[in-house]
Amino acid sequence: MNLAIDIGNSSVKLGVFEGSTKKYINSINKLSAENLAKLVETYGITSIIYSSVAGGSKILTDFSSSSGLELMRLNQDTEIPVKIEYSTPETLGSDRIAGIVAAYNKYGNNNVLVIDAGTAVTFDILLSEGIYKGGNISPGLSMRFQALNNYTDRLPLVIPDNKYDIIGTNTENAIRSGVQQGLIFEINEYIRTFEILFKGLRIVITGGDGLFLSGLINQKVDYSPDLVIEGLNYIVNYNA
Repeated sequence: MNLAIDIGNSSVKLGVFEGSTKKYINSINKLSAENLAKLVETYGITSIIYSSVAGGSKILTDFSSSSGLELMRLNQDTEIPVKIEYSTPETLGSDRIAGIVAAYNKYGNNNVLVIDAGTAVTFDILLSEGIYKGGNISPGLSMRFQALNNYTDRLPLVIPDNKYDIIGTNTENAIRSGVQQGLIFEINEYIRTFEILFKGLRIVITGGDGLFLSGLINQKVDYSPDLVIEGLNYIVNYNA
């Protein structure tokens, strides 16, 4: 049994796999030795792989040392079935690598745009030949709402809602429409542009805001909430 852990800026996602079959998926606020020990005992975990953009490695290395379990940290040196053409692979987020590998596994010989809508929104391109070309990083939905509140004196903090007017008729509605429509227009234009550049493009969206945004985007997208976790599991099996 494999335990895959994605440590993000806002939460930690955990997945237990037997081969490629998911046995358990959950998101928690903070990783601890206690929840790791419970998963190991419940599922008979034999190996752990993790990606992290927000620390947490000490808990995992200490736990691995005390439990004797194999621990793999995904980084630019990890063997993967995808060729990375990013010019600074040491700065490439490991969650982005995992998402690309999962897309490679799920969509085979297709060009793929992977949209990960979390604290930040990333747009990553995988070519049908198994080559990662690179991608872009943009502020996420919550970050955009928070920025308007933090950097102004009078604008309130607004939360996402799929019920809003295209033209705001009050300040709260104007912020909600401006932020949400701004990101939706951005995503739609990325998709339109990349569909011209990369023929037969498959689009997959994941991340904490993935489901919310997938229902508002004009184009057809595949919503895959566990994409990064699935990619981590594929990588640990690939290296077995």
